Amino acid sequence: MRIGTAHLPLHYGNAPRWLFDRMAKLAREVTIVIVDEYGPSEFLRRISHPYWFQSFGCVLGFDWHSSGLTTTVGGALKFGLKDVSKDLGLFVAGGKGATSRKTPSEIETVSNTLGKDFSRLIYSSKMSAKVDSAALQDGYQLYHHNFFFTKDGDWAVVQQGMNPTNRWARRYHWLSDNLKSFVEEPHNAIACDKTVTPLNLVAGESNQARDISTKLACDKPERVVKQFERIRQSTSRLINLSLPSHEIIQPSDIKPENLNRILLSTYENRPKNFETLLATPGVGPRTIRALALISELVYNAPASREDPVKYSFAHGGKDGTPYPVDRKTYDKSIEILKFAIEKAKIGDRDKIQAIKRLQYSIF
Repeated sequence: MRIGTAHLPLHYGNAPRWLFDRMAKLAREVTIVIVDEYGPSEFLRRISHPYWFQSFGCVLGFDWHSSGLTTTVGGALKFGLKDVSKDLGLFVAGGKGATSRKTPSEIETVSNTLGKDFSRLIYSSKMSAKVDSAALQDGYQLYHHNFFFTKDGDWAVVQQGMNPTNRWARRYHWLSDNLKSFVEEPHNAIACDKTVTPLNLVAGESNQARDISTKLACDKPERVVKQFERIRQSTSRLINLSLPSHEIIQPSDIKPENLNRILLSTYENRPKNFETLLATPGVGPRTIRALALISELVYNAPASREDPVKYSFAHGGKDGTPYPVDRKTYDKSIEILKFAIEKAKIGDRDKIQAIKRLQYSIF
């Protein structure tokens, strides 16, 4: 399920090396403690929660209000855990930009190392990205994708999209627990103040639009393109009558010749349902938008326009908010956690238990 969404101002730049190195070390020690105490699946549940992820980033010293928190925390976890992943049974793939596209090959590498079939994980990684870019068109283009998974095949996704027009980023969290469908209500909890009017084909009320879109994809391309051309020629009138003026992809953005080429592929392969259609190579936001428009305006099957979105500081923040990163305290935190973990390895769990008791004195 998609368990949450977070909204952050879009910031550019990189974390300074002195901070990133510390973030990687502290992220490693905190993760080891969580996995040691509760198991790798519990770490997935926590990382998939937008509030916990945000708090974790703040503890690591990054800016609470920055889009960079997502990419830097993901990078710090991947770098910090690379030498202990096999022992923990917890792995991190993907990242920002071009690195995100390496996710399938990175999952496959772990699959070969463990001697397990992780093809379903590769599919889950691709589909979570496809849903949040094509089935949910909210104006945020994905540029970051981290795939967290265990040796037993449980997984979580933290991915982020940017909207350079309003200068905000939106973070999407997924969790494999109780996943029933990639294409109907995949989210479970939402955390966001800002909303948009998207094309939301994963809403429950979009069920008929999904079915008709799939049937259209199995129809003769020339017939579907002809229907779309009628819509395209009447764009202004239709938008004024029934469509928001700020659709993410306008009918005029969709080229009939490209639509015909993609529909020829779907016609030949006959997707059996909307998920299969969405997974078809080449089927992206524009194809889905065209099919959804035809479903709505020709067959009276509207898709939902409902947006599925509805800290504390331990070490300071990179940009000095609420105060500059306290390097001495930061290093001491890493040292304490590392010492407690080393003690626990030899059977002395007093330090770990003391750290656990802190939560009761705080709350």
